[in-house]
Amino acid sequence: YYTSIPGSCNFETQDQEWTTACGLTQDTTDDFDWNISNSAVTGQTDPHTDHTPGRGQSFLYVNSSAQKEGNRARITTTKFFPASLGVCRVRFWFWMFPSRQTGVLKVYTVEEHGMDILMWSSSRIEENKW
Repeated sequence: YYTSIPGSCNFETQDQEWTTACGLTQDTTDDFDWNISNSAVTGQTDPHTDHTPGRGQSFLYVNSSAQKEGNRARITTTKFFPASLGVCRVRFWFWMFPSRQTGVLKVYTVEEHGMDILMWSSSRIEENKW
């Protein structure tokens, strides 16, 4: 479900319509994809609810247990967000279940010539919470 704030999404959509509804797209050059879920996917490793206040249930996830080290799952925005100072902010909630296969969650911006610039990363896997 898309809110009035550009780029804002809570993933309360029908099945796989989240890419269109949220203005996101799967990177076709990566190794595996993000999926949407509203319940535990692999037993105890997933949150029972999402972080959306009220009746929110859906969230995006990747299951890294079947992946090799170095494999990537990437989603990108379909909208162009011009550079700004204090106007455009990236904010999201995430959950990383501790496991040997858990990698690093990274956020990049792409500059005008197409180069990826790492803005933030986390390998925080010690806590089983949002």
